[in-house]
Amino acid sequence: MILTLLSTACSALPLRENVPPSVGASRAPDLVELTTLDPTLKLDIRYATTNNFIGRQVYPEARAFLQRPAAEALVRVHSRLRHQHLGLLIFDGYRPWSVTKIFWDSVSGNKRNFVADPKQGSKHNRGCAVDLALYDRTTGEPIAMPTDYDEMTTRAYPDYTGGSAESRRFRDLLRQAMEAEGFTVHPREWWHFDHQDWPEYAVLDVPFSAVTR
Repeated sequence: MILTLLSTACSALPLRENVPPSVGASRAPDLVELTTLDPTLKLDIRYATTNNFIGRQVYPEARAFLQRPAAEALVRVHSRLRHQHLGLLIFDGYRPWSVTKIFWDSVSGNKRNFVADPKQGSKHNRGCAVDLALYDRTTGEPIAMPTDYDEMTTRAYPDYTGGSAESRRFRDLLRQAMEAEGFTVHPREWWHFDHQDWPEYAVLDVPFSAVTR
């Protein structure tokens, strides 16, 4: 079943007072749970576990959402990869603003280059950013990339020239497939893609449990 978040429900929910304003946001939120659009999308929601860069669980459930246009574009990428026996492995989608604040407060120095400043909010907070990789549809196993998810080094840059040629080939294949559907890769994270519609949505601090069925 598709999950949506009505703008009236969103405005009625308590938000932290420091959530930044979203100038120019023109669309009501319409968050969709990705696996309801295509159950063959695989999830590896690290923030619902302790296997992440801060070492503690920050999501109560292993679920992933995007605004509807971004979600539908992602499913098209996933379907197009099928003929290469590949699929999308999702690490994260919509992220409540309060979690972005937790991430910012958990790191310092150069590592803050890899997390969003909560004063501006992030495209994840708008439901228009997705972190993902590839998996082998035959075996169900993840495809090796130049780094693991959330590695905070220059090896994570999408133009990194080290590592194996095979891992770079898959990284670049993922980028090409995503760009063909209106996504742009983050300059420091090969796994992070922003959908072109992100300026049209507001920063949200709505918990997963408040997304209405």
